[in-house]
Amino acid sequence: MKLAVVGATGMVGEIMLKIIEETNFPYTELILVASERSVGKVIEFKGQKHTVVGLQTAVDMKADIAVFSAGGQTSIDWAPKFAAAGTTVIDNSSAWRMDPSKKLIVPEINASELTKDDKIIANPNCSTIQMVLALAPLHKKYNIKRVVVSTYQSITGTGVKAVQQFENECAGIEGDMVYKYKINRNCIPQCDSFEANGYTKEEMKLSNETKKILGDNSVAVTATAVRVPVVGGHSEAVNVQFSNDFDVNEVRTILSQTEGIVVQDNLDTFTYPMPRYSEGRNEVFVGRIRRDESQANTLNMWIVADNLRKGAATNTIQIAQYLVAHNLV
Repeated sequence: MKLAVVGATGMVGEIMLKIIEETNFPYTELILVASERSVGKVIEFKGQKHTVVGLQTAVDMKADIAVFSAGGQTSIDWAPKFAAAGTTVIDNSSAWRMDPSKKLIVPEINASELTKDDKIIANPNCSTIQMVLALAPLHKKYNIKRVVVSTYQSITGTGVKAVQQFENECAGIEGDMVYKYKINRNCIPQCDSFEANGYTKEEMKLSNETKKILGDNSVAVTATAVRVPVVGGHSEAVNVQFSNDFDVNEVRTILSQTEGIVVQDNLDTFTYPMPRYSEGRNEVFVGRIRRDESQANTLNMWIVADNLRKGAATNTIQIAQYLVAHNLV
């Protein structure tokens, strides 16, 4: 089992390596891949030294699986080359998500759709993954009509330069600005660039990807995505309108029994999900579960997850684990 990690020196790539180690992913050879400026760098992993190689070298090494976290353009340019060499690519960028010929996978929901013929598999957006994990079992039970979501997204979703901007601001140091405004003691109602309809790309990802993962274009999703001065973990206020009525306690039970979800919902002990407790965890946390008293058949939830883990690296490695377990590579 040859496993390639493309973007191994980046923020998500480093988390992928942590999860590979934590889960004892069954590789026999590990290929660490990065951009030309990192080629030749030596990385120690699980007591062994690995020399970082370039993309063409990695293609020629014919890995069984390549997990990509190197940006959209790199994925567009190189994922087909890996696939042509017989490698199954799991891509963490937005490059292939809405391609109708590619599967968009959250393992707990739709991994069963995968076949040996799927050579490029898309990993969903971080904010989408944590939301759909909670929505999927409720959609099956009550049939979702509409979702209104407001996100409170960590600066780590932008990358290491955003973390540096935040740390500089906290320390009173003038430095490079990734955002158009200061993020310390501020909220910026813009995640990614704006589209012609006035929504950001991040907001449209929440809408479009949710429909594809649930396999139901009738589910209406509208989103507002906000960047907040939090270092680890995305939070979401999610309002869900169903076709059918529900019992709140039954909702809690369904979510509690859903793989990958931890329900934290006890008002007596002030127990609810928060990003500071999700950081470094692979689960999605759901709380503040309550009926929307302003509208029939409607539920409010608060959903939190580590965006670098379940929102990116963990989900990617879980897809790889599924491929191995089901002899699809």
